[in-house]
Amino acid sequence: MTDLTHRLIVGGELSDDEWRYLIEGDYEKQLLFNEADKVRRWHYGTDVYIRGLIEISNFCKNDCLYCGIRRSNTNISRYRLTGEEILACCEQGYALGFRTFVLQGGEDAYHTGEWVERVVAGIKEKYPDCAVTLSLGERPREDYERWHQVGADRYLLRHETASRSHYEKLHPPGQSYLRRMECLRDLKQIGYQTGAGLMVGSPFQKTEELIADMRFLQAFQPEMVGIGPFIPHHDTPFAGEPAGSLEHTLTMVALTRLTLPKALIPATTALGTIHPQGREMGLKAGANVVMPNLSPVNVRGQYSLYDNKVCTGQEAAEGLAALKESVAQAGYRVVESRGDAVQTS
Repeated sequence: MTDLTHRLIVGGELSDDEWRYLIEGDYEKQLLFNEADKVRRWHYGTDVYIRGLIEISNFCKNDCLYCGIRRSNTNISRYRLTGEEILACCEQGYALGFRTFVLQGGEDAYHTGEWVERVVAGIKEKYPDCAVTLSLGERPREDYERWHQVGADRYLLRHETASRSHYEKLHPPGQSYLRRMECLRDLKQIGYQTGAGLMVGSPFQKTEELIADMRFLQAFQPEMVGIGPFIPHHDTPFAGEPAGSLEHTLTMVALTRLTLPKALIPATTALGTIHPQGREMGLKAGANVVMPNLSPVNVRGQYSLYDNKVCTGQEAAEGLAALKESVAQAGYRVVESRGDAVQTS
């Protein structure tokens, strides 16, 4: 195992059988997690970067089969934040020490290119020392360009799966794997710190799909990678599917750290949802980012991508003191910083 992980760290290629062994082999996974932790400490020490997550809208034109805010879900109460409400979230977050704000939402036609441009420009004008990350789905390249020009620093767009056939099993006709990949390439070319990501244990996923994911990440070299377990939502076609496992998800986090030693990798809310110590375990497996929720308290429960999503306590901005303590107990420290990715050579 050590030979394989060393080859990953230096950018080497692995065969399908070698990848399969690392992903599902019968070996002590803690050894893998320890290797990943060593790599993250080499590049980032014990620093953990905090992002203030602002979920700006749960309207979405898409109908992804796994997602609780999918267009066809008529049982959800929909909301949109105003620009003023978003700025108020940023004001609260800045006072708490956040220096990155993440604006996330469904693909909502109400949020035109011009609307988002005004919001981003307003945040950057008031908080020039902060980074703005957007996660608003697939948009025309010209939207990505105008947002970057007014100061958007990063963009998160999970690829979900690097297998076209698997992608088509998770999405209805009309949502295109090729379009998703085109958007990711656009974001890279424009100059964003670009984030991809995947669900572990999603329906129909086999080890071959996860191998394809790792090869995609190795080739694409995103600055950020979000990895969380699939968790079903009761109002979706996948309501009866089993959730992804904790160990499997931590394995993919660790392999991503070894494959992309300088990446920003969050210990996701989904990890904290499937296990009380999931976030801390993610940090110990190579993650170095946490994203407490800065959204207004009255809408947090409505941004329900999956069942039982944690949005209170240490997953909430007002629980930052407790979060810092639990991160410290895990052996790391929360820092007040933009938390940009270490530059690749």
